[in-house]
Amino acid sequence: MDLVNYYVAFNEVGGIGPARLERLIATCGSIEAAWHARPAQWRAAGLDDRLIHALQTAQRRDPGAALARIARAGVLALCRDDARFPAALTTFNHAPALIYVRGMLDDADDRAVAIVGTRNPSAYGCDVARQLAGTLASAGITIVSGLALGIDAIAHQAALDAGGRTIAVLACGADQVYPLRHRALAARIATSGALVSEFPVGQRPLPALFPARNRLISGLARIVIVIEADLGSGALITVDCALDQGREVGAVPGSIFSERSRGTHRMLRDGAHLITSADDVLALLGMSSAGRAAAPAFSEPDDPLERAVLAQFGSAALDVDTLAELVGAAPALLGLSLSSLEIAGRIRRTANGMFVRTQHSPTPGV
Repeated sequence: MDLVNYYVAFNEVGGIGPARLERLIATCGSIEAAWHARPAQWRAAGLDDRLIHALQTAQRRDPGAALARIARAGVLALCRDDARFPAALTTFNHAPALIYVRGMLDDADDRAVAIVGTRNPSAYGCDVARQLAGTLASAGITIVSGLALGIDAIAHQAALDAGGRTIAVLACGADQVYPLRHRALAARIATSGALVSEFPVGQRPLPALFPARNRLISGLARIVIVIEADLGSGALITVDCALDQGREVGAVPGSIFSERSRGTHRMLRDGAHLITSADDVLALLGMSSAGRAAAPAFSEPDDPLERAVLAQFGSAALDVDTLAELVGAAPALLGLSLSSLEIAGRIRRTANGMFVRTQHSPTPGV
């Protein structure tokens, strides 16, 4: 049985989070051994009678059935033993052992920036979030946020409008959307980015799940930027998570008369990076604005098949079979063209084996 089946099975037993799972694996020797263990071993790992009873009940179910149900929901389960699991989520204590993904992750996501803030932004905050996320996305930076009202949604939308990537981290199952008014936005994110959760498919949003969600927002990002947050804002929980994880944090200054700026101004007083433009963020990432502007300009390929392949790409990723059907080429011949385009930097292979056009490679004929 695949290891991911065991991770999914444990994750569907309520009350066994990353810390308990780590103790179970350490006590029993492996995730597989932990699943097939007896009550005495579970008790030695610190589980109480309630959890032991829940595990005994779960053992009678087929773990593979849960994986099939997840697949039917259009969701991919990735455990930390999978090469596609984001490396950023393995670098802090009690990191998730399993995530659920609707959409696609990408190698470029290792250079991600989280943008979070108030659910009730001012016109100034909206403008800042839109400009900052859009400019960073245009520079090839993946924008991470939480799909919430306000700054989160604006950041996701701006990244998509710029033709970039964005990841929404959810406090519910990856097949769910909260708030419901963001269903269309979530669908668009899943097409050219990813919805990510560590909670089982079907899990409804609960207040207790949001702090755990926030630690994944910061965990996936190299930098967390806050735009407008009062002192009690949930965005500041994300900042605390970021600091615990060794991430950089930055804040955009606001009006001294606005309660929405009290949290960001306290961050700046406590040493957060001052963010006044996308160039400030790019500098923290070790990128210069000059380097961003100097993206190579490509002419159309000489090879007709390569031109035909490039013409098929919009914002969505395409697999080899789909491309072969679109251009009417044999897979073997198409593979040579894809390799040539990839070497030239015109397309990029994603973590799940699909292809996307690079940000700086224009659509032929445009």
